[in-house]
Amino acid sequence: MTYAEWERGVPAVIRSDSLWRVEAYRLSLFLSDLAWEDATLLVGDERTPGIANQLYRAAGNISANISEGYSRHTGKQRALYYEYALGSVRETRDWYYKGRHVLAKAVVDHRLELSTFIVRLTLTMTDHERSTNRTVSKAKGALT
Repeated sequence: MTYAEWERGVPAVIRSDSLWRVEAYRLSLFLSDLAWEDATLLVGDERTPGIANQLYRAAGNISANISEGYSRHTGKQRALYYEYALGSVRETRDWYYKGRHVLAKAVVDHRLELSTFIVRLTLTMTDHERSTNRTVSKAKGALT
């Protein structure tokens, strides 16, 4: 499945949320759907069901942490959750490497590249939030 094919299938309620503008969120949500398919293959090999479980959990945690961080009121709070996402994406990349004996080389290469790109994005997001003192006004939902 390509990103464009996947994106067409994402419900409008998700795409209409302001969080959808965050590239790391979109790509990590895509990666978690790819991990679902990949984990299904890994479960089929008696040696790798543990890798499948860990891979899917780690991949799912990336977008979950980005979405939780995005909803926080201070840069410091957002940065903390973006760091959690960073840890999860690095863990996901690690599990993909460990699953390389079962998954096709092209699949593993793609997932490693995508994960590495998400690492860069989350590092940038974390650095940005740590360097700002922005807060979100609870009453108006605006950045101050």
